[in-house]
Order: sequence, then structure tokens, then C-alpha cells
Amino acid sequence: MQFEGIYTPLVTPYHADFSLNEAVLAQVVEHLIAAGVHGIIVAGTTGEYYAQTPEERIDMMGRVNVLIAGRVPLIVGVGSIRTEEAVGYATAARDLGADAILVATPPYAYPTGREIALHALAIDRAANLPVMLYNYPGRMSVNMDEETLDRLGRSPNFRAIKESSGDINRLHMLARDYPHIALSCGMDDQALEFFAWGARSWVCAGSNFAPEAHIALYRACAVEGDFTKGRAIMSAMLPLMRVLEQGGKFIQCIKFGLTLRGIDAGPPRKPLQPLNKDDKRELEQVIRTMDRTIAAIEGGSS
Repeated sequence: MQFEGIYTPLVTPYHADFSLNEAVLAQVVEHLIAAGVHGIIVAGTTGEYYAQTPEERIDMMGRVNVLIAGRVPLIVGVGSIRTEEAVGYATAARDLGADAILVATPPYAYPTGREIALHALAIDRAANLPVMLYNYPGRMSVNMDEETLDRLGRSPNFRAIKESSGDINRLHMLARDYPHIALSCGMDDQALEFFAWGARSWVCAGSNFAPEAHIALYRACAVEGDFTKGRAIMSAMLPLMRVLEQGGKFIQCIKFGLTLRGIDAGPPRKPLQPLNKDDKRELEQVIRTMDRTIAAIEGGSS
């Protein structure tokens, strides 16, 4: 598969006792597909995979695959410190019908470029699925450097990289030196720059509750090539991006954003805590202003 469009890293809805809310999970999947997202990712950070047991993670893969029913691609995150565990998640994803996998750098272990590559190649050999790499040094402490990327060129399965370093020079390097690995935006406030450098996809947690806005920016830049319109939409979205990234309340904001859409995704699992009243009020105001502004931009361009 080729990675094109908006890919939503799915939240995991919980009841008050932190058990899976199956009804709301189905509601979220239907909401995203109806809105027009181009793919759904299970077991990303937004899905709180780090707070789930291996059995819960594999159960989520199967449940979401059934809910999607082939309407959009399913990508499964296989992140783990241990290569053997990541291989296990990847083979389970393959067996349950995933279309692709998301392979991140093992956290905490601080591997070298060669070790990251060997980790990813072991996963690739076991699963033989299209792969989107995930470079996020802010959480993993290391970059997928040139040695990593050169070694991964041995397999055609490494199709794309979700780049979340925030380093614009890495964006330039990837676009210039690794054109065979498609760019996917993983840094929301740089989405315009990613599209300008040829990215064809955007993995964006905010599309859980605001798929229309994210699709509008993708459509303007990647489909229509209208960067004047894209800049206007991006300007409208930047206040939301600032709120999402401040104060370590990212997942809580995504879940509350869904609540504002009438979909109660429940609390985050501990150690995270729900938003307070002031945070909720600020997020609600920012979303309302963004939606109104983008509607005016879209209406004015028709």
C-alpha cells in the first residue's frame, strides 16, 4: 500500500473503571470513516498502548479490524522495548488482517542506528507487511539516523516514515536523500512544511475529534496544491496545536475533544488524569473558533 491522506491514531475509549468501552469504540470508528479519514492506526501513543497488557493490545487489533471491515486501511503499532515482543505484535497484526504496521524506535534502551535497523528488519522479516517507520526522539531519546535508514533500504516494505522530531533539517534531509521512503507528517505544527516538501500523509491525533479540519488542510495542500488556502487553514489550526502540546495533557485533550462531539471516550488510564475545568473550557473555545474559521475558508473557496 501507499500511504496517502489522513491517518488517525485511534483513542481507546474506557469506562470509569478503565475497562474497554466497546460501544464507544465502534462509535469512534464509524465517526472517523464517515468523516473521510484515509486510515486508522491502532496502538499508537494516542491509543495508550503503553498502559495496556499484551492481551489487550492484540484484542484491540482484532476488534478494530472487524469494525473497519475493509473500508479503510488498518495500521497497527508494534512498539516495544524488546524486539521479540515487537515481532509478536507484528505477526499478530498480520494474522488478524492488518494492512500495515507502524514501527518505532524501542524506548528507553537507547539503541544505536545499527541496532534500530536490526530491530526493524527483524520485525519486517517476521510480518512481511508494509511499514511506516516512526521517528520520535522526544519520547525515544534517539533518532533513526542515516545508518538506520540506509540499512532499511534493503527491504521494499519500508514505505514511509512518520517524522516527529520537530527538526526541519531532518525534514529536508529525508525529502532530499531518501525519496523512496515517503514522508508522513508527525509534527502537527509543521504540517504545511511537510506538504510543501512532498509529504502525502499526516498521522494526526487531533483528527480523532476534528477530522474535517485535518482533511481540509491535506486536501488544500496535497490534493489541490493551493498553499495560499493551506496557509489560511493552518493559521486557524495553530491555536489548537498549541493547546494540545502544552502541559503534557495531549491524550486527555484528544479524549475531551471527542466528548465535545458527543462521543464519551472516558478517562485516560493512570498515571494520567482527566483535564480540569479550565483546560476543558480553553480547549472548547479553541475548537469552536477553529471550526468557524475553517468553515468560512472552505465556504469562500467554493
